[in-house]
Amino acid sequence: MSTARRVVIREVGDPEVMRVERVELDPPGAHEVRVRQTAIGFNYIDVYQRQGKYPLPLPSGLGHEAAGVVEALGSEVSGVAVGDRVATMNAGIGAYADARNVAADRLVPVPAGLSDEQAAAVLFKGLTAQYLLRRTHRVQAGRTVLVHAAAGGVGQILCRWAKALGARVLATAGSEAKCELARAAGADVAVDYSRPGWTQRLLEANGQRKADVVYDSVGRDTFEHSLDCAAPFGLVVLYGAASGPVPPFDTELLNRKGCLYLTRPSVFPHNADPATLRANAAELFDAISRGWVQADVSARFALDDVVTMHRAAQSRTTHGAVVLIP
Repeated sequence: MSTARRVVIREVGDPEVMRVERVELDPPGAHEVRVRQTAIGFNYIDVYQRQGKYPLPLPSGLGHEAAGVVEALGSEVSGVAVGDRVATMNAGIGAYADARNVAADRLVPVPAGLSDEQAAAVLFKGLTAQYLLRRTHRVQAGRTVLVHAAAGGVGQILCRWAKALGARVLATAGSEAKCELARAAGADVAVDYSRPGWTQRLLEANGQRKADVVYDSVGRDTFEHSLDCAAPFGLVVLYGAASGPVPPFDTELLNRKGCLYLTRPSVFPHNADPATLRANAAELFDAISRGWVQADVSARFALDDVVTMHRAAQSRTTHGAVVLIP
């Protein structure tokens, strides 16, 4: 019997509801492997789930992505060896741990040129950007895209990858310093959306040209502005709710704003099929190898400091990719 240290929540609420507990791990099931995790990725959905905005059955673990080394194999597992470096995403809640059993078909091999920290930091965010740019709206040269929260982990990847695909990239962020990060990530125009009148400033800076697609992870505070920034017959992609959910609205508004399209996708259905997950990850890793996507880690926290990490994320004092180190 092996043991693991993992983060557990028994109630929803502030960061202090998270506890690091030692638990016993059963041997891997027939189609599972045990991964000794060396780096764990943080994503803002972890905050929503801890707060209860996205309810989980309690008690529960937290976390969706991690990287490490295969430590043990189930009896029916093939194509994977003990010692392989792997990453996981969409393998079930509970990545905040130093070891866990996961289904073998959820593993993604980590390329030699990528560290475990980089893999844990980029897989969830990179696969989010991958489906947004290559599936939800297939961005091509000459298109104009608008990325909200462009200084965040997904936002910076979206900016860099869209720019590499030949798009014109408009961006918003919550301060001038964060706008500079967006520009460094490839944004042609970046404005501070915490200041009144940002929609007009953005459009003026872009010659009044609106975006073919708007990627909105902010939600309530930006949604109607997103509609104002979308070109006629454009697409608004609502893929997060950092400021809260969008209130109910009359869909006639989409018609009045220019016969717009609206979608609310998620990374999980796009990577539910194991073969599709591996193909999407391969496209992401190829983009990294080409220099289109950077797998930079901006901050590291020990597993025991998970409360501090969540507080920093909620106060917006972190930017880019953040990892937990078991």
